[in-house]
Amino acid sequence: MQFFVIHVIAESAWARPYSWARNNISDLGNAHCALQSEPEPRYICSPEHSLMNGSFVALGVLLVVGAALTGGSLWRRSRTAAVSRLLLACAGAGFVLAGLAPSDVDENQHALGALLIMAAGNIGLVLTGFALAEHVAAPLRWGTSLLGVTAITAFGLFLAQHYLGLGMGGMERVAAFPLLLWVLAVGIRGFIRRADRLHQGVPAEHPSHMG
Repeated sequence: MQFFVIHVIAESAWARPYSWARNNISDLGNAHCALQSEPEPRYICSPEHSLMNGSFVALGVLLVVGAALTGGSLWRRSRTAAVSRLLLACAGAGFVLAGLAPSDVDENQHALGALLIMAAGNIGLVLTGFALAEHVAAPLRWGTSLLGVTAITAFGLFLAQHYLGLGMGGMERVAAFPLLLWVLAVGIRGFIRRADRLHQGVPAEHPSHMG
């Protein structure tokens, strides 16, 4: 949730309007004002780049912690679940790396972070659909894998520079946002389940059962 809020704050600070179609997400974290020629020409100047990069790091840390602690409350006890959680944690590490290394400061490390997010993270999302516990609603299970397939396809199109009318930034968001929307949905589900248990007078799950 904090990522989307800070995204709006950071883009609103631009003197020249920020475009979800023409600009990469990473443009919000660039530390310097400059004309960028690749992969599409655009002028980047993000006054709130530090705030955005802090959001990347916070998102990554929370994703790693979430993958580690959700345990039996969300996942099956299987090898697929273990691999899924590892890949989602890799995506979290990618967000941390992207925040610590803006693309105009260390392009290689930033690209590695993006690869972890949109390759490892989205593969993990596909596998997660088969790794969620049986008590998780079926629409969430198959919807998770569908989000992952959509994101991987969009990532391939983004790399090939086939934007299908969405623009460079638009296609990147189709590749990156499904993971974030899934995490948001799972988080909301967790809050609702916890509230229902408390309302019914059932004790919250013991931490030892969480992973």
